[in-house]
Amino acid sequence: MKSLLRWGATLGLVGSALLGSWFYPNLRSLALPEKQVIQTLQQVPVFTIANQQGAPLVASRDNQKQAAGVFISRQDAQTFLKRLKKEKPELAKQVRVVPVSLGEVYKLDKANESKKGAPDFTYVPEQEQVKSAVSLLRQQGQQVKQFQGVPLFVAKGGQEQGYLTLQQGEQKIVPFYFEKEQIQQMIKRFKQQKPDLASNVQIKVVPLQGVLQKLQTSNNKQLRQIRLVPSQEALEYIRSQSNSGGGNQAQPQQQ
Repeated sequence: MKSLLRWGATLGLVGSALLGSWFYPNLRSLALPEKQVIQTLQQVPVFTIANQQGAPLVASRDNQKQAAGVFISRQDAQTFLKRLKKEKPELAKQVRVVPVSLGEVYKLDKANESKKGAPDFTYVPEQEQVKSAVSLLRQQGQQVKQFQGVPLFVAKGGQEQGYLTLQQGEQKIVPFYFEKEQIQQMIKRFKQQKPDLASNVQIKVVPLQGVLQKLQTSNNKQLRQIRLVPSQEALEYIRSQSNSGGGNQAQPQQQ
């Protein structure tokens, strides 16, 4: 987690061919090594509603398939629990908001694929960011009524519309933000550093689920440059846990 808080301010560009199409054919033989996919996701905290043993709270869908909510926002998870206390107080006494790495959710979800009756994980986006994503897409001429999934924001610019990068140690990384406001700050710095390249910078929005699929199905080594940047709320949570010595996250368990 701490490495996310020490990013340098040097900005640059990387070729637009880095990622290609967001939805890739299901060719798992070409996937990046599982370890590297998990490593990309490991530094992003998300939040579930779970009992003391770490088993997530699940709900049945119309097709009777069980699903467990994974909240991008800790506040949204707390709001859900508050509502649960009013509607089902006895159940609410048994659960709490549990922080967990996105990488751990990914591993459990993969393990559940072959298990009959195992719950799916449903990602719950922060609604203000969903509104920002829809507004952005409409401004760019797309006819959308709603955004499906959790939006991630990435910047492209320069004559070839390359992806904007940040310097992290000796490596250039391509940051994907959970908040539009964060990437706007990045673009502001880029315009100050390289005004000649910044005139046509654009924010693109893609679904988290599309990024996960791309990581799983492409062997493009440059995908290792992707970093998912937690929201400001999540970063503040990381800092608070680091300062209090409570940095260990719970591990979700299958019910």
